[in-house]
Formats: sequence, C-alpha cells, structure tokens
Amino acid sequence: MAFLSVALLILVGLHTASLSPLVSTEEQFQFEFWMSQFNKQYELEEYYHRLQIFTENKRKIDHHNAGNHKFRMGLNQFSDMTFSEFRKSFLLTEPQNCSATKGNHLSSRGPYPDSVDWRKKGDFVTPVKNQGPCGSCWTFSTTGCLESVIAIATKKLPLLSEQQLVDCAQAFNNHGCSGGLPSQAFEYIKYNKGLMSEADYPYEAMNGSCKFKPEKAAAFVKEVVNITKYDEMGMVDAVARFNPVSFAYEVTSDFMHYRDGVYSSTECHNTTDKVNHAVLAVGYGEENGTPCWIVKNSWGKYWGINGYFYIERGKNMCGLAGCSSYPIPLV
Repeated sequence: MAFLSVALLILVGLHTASLSPLVSTEEQFQFEFWMSQFNKQYELEEYYHRLQIFTENKRKIDHHNAGNHKFRMGLNQFSDMTFSEFRKSFLLTEPQNCSATKGNHLSSRGPYPDSVDWRKKGDFVTPVKNQGPCGSCWTFSTTGCLESVIAIATKKLPLLSEQQLVDCAQAFNNHGCSGGLPSQAFEYIKYNKGLMSEADYPYEAMNGSCKFKPEKAAAFVKEVVNITKYDEMGMVDAVARFNPVSFAYEVTSDFMHYRDGVYSSTECHNTTDKVNHAVLAVGYGEENGTPCWIVKNSWGKYWGINGYFYIERGKNMCGLAGCSSYPIPLV
C-alpha cells in the first residue's frame, strides 16, 4: 500500500510538472475550491487537463481585470472550458440569416425616458432560465419576450415551453440545439396556432420529436414585429414604449467570462452573418457614464449579474441591432 501511495504521488508530481503553463499550488487550490462551488468531478487525467484550462482562463481574467475596461470578468460555470468547447455546446452553430432589411416596427419621434427597466415596472419578466449544453438560446429569447408581452397585456405572467420550439419549429428555418432565431420562432408560434406551457412541455436540453398538443396551447402570436436592420434607436423606441425585445449578437471568447459592468468588444463583428447568441433586452440606461442595454441571458442565475448583463448601447455592439424583433400576442 505504501508503494502504491508513493507511485501515485510521483504520478501526480509528473502531471503537475508537465503542465504548461506551470500551475502554482495556489492556482491548484483555487481550482479545487471552484470545483466544490460548481460540484465538478473528474477522473485523474481529465482533472489535470481541466486544471490547465482553468488556470489559463483565470490568468486571462486577472489580466483583464488589472486593465482599464468598462466590464469585469470572473470565474463561473464555464471556467474549465476552452472557448471552442463552449461555442460548440452553448452557441448557435448553424449560420443565421437574420436581417430584416426593412422592418415593420413604426418608431415614434420620442422623447424617450433616460432609462427603462421592465423588471421594475411590475411582474413582467420571468426568472432567468438555464439552456444547458444545447444551442437553444433562441428559444429562451423567444419565450422570454412572449412571456413579457403577454404579462404586459394581461397582468398574468406565464412560463412557456422552450422544448416545443427545439422539437417542432424546424420548418421555420430553426435547428433545435444547433440554433435558430426569435423572429422565426415567433412566426412558427403564429402559424402553428400556439405554444404550450413549460409545465406541459418541459425543457430537456436536447433535440427531441415534436409533442405539441393544440388543446394545451397556452400562448398565441397575432403578429411578428421586426425592427429594421441596424436601427438601434428603433429598439430603444420599442423597449421604451411597448415591451422587452429579442435580439441576437456575436459572442467572442471574453464574453463567456463576463461578471459585471458594461460589455464592449473590439474583437466581435457588427454584421448579421456572425451572430451566434440570442437574448432579451428588458431595458436600457447608463452605467458609469456608458449608455447600455439591460439584457436577460439564458445561462442560469449564477452567470454575470444574477443571469443578466449590460452591453454598450448606441454602437451596434457585436451586431446587436442586426435582427431584433418582438411578437404582438393574441390574448
């Protein structure tokens, strides 16, 4: 037994010594503390592989936070993943054709409030949900927006089914866990004559066969409103006057580590062909002098600011004004 213990210690030592970059004892302790926080367990080989990725991510986070930026990074549930792994599991992998060159949203001339937050106006925004390892963000943006517009119209806040959209909306150019767009999902709900509740059609974080039951439809769409491509003031108009708005944008590697502050990037593109994530603008305002959107994400409440983030407003940051939309509910 003593021989085995010594052999194991030598093996551990060799693993640690072979890591590049070298991992300090403190970094290994931080990794194990993070593992306990997020209930992570690995076999020995995987442990050292993930320790190295975690260490590289942690150093990137610390380097960013030591600089002069409008947002901070932090450790979260994705900290043991490379961006390549993260992209495959959590982002849209199918190319999205999301441009509404001329939308049907009719803007007023304002004036608009300096800030709007639909979470503070009443019970109009459902809790942050978690899409899990499935590129179904588009379904959460869709349900989040439809839940809110129904609540604003009826004063009753429903919880709607993302899984129905994953399983059933393919005819409208959506691809389940490989991606889709809220505008196309709203069209599906309109022509399908309904979306079931989350309770009746629960989320499974994987592609499945369509189990829609018309008699159990809980929400209906009368019309789909697209905001003209790159018209960010049109988004402000819609959020200020009517309701939260779904939009898509491009996530790059630093965003997976976002903690708080106003996100901005020089790496991402501002064109519609690069969007890979869909979310929900529940308001807008200003944070430390920077105009921003208040955005509900679908990566759980432990990511970012309790599941939310701020992103710079007025610059079409990461293409966020390329394909925004919202539904008019049939109530």
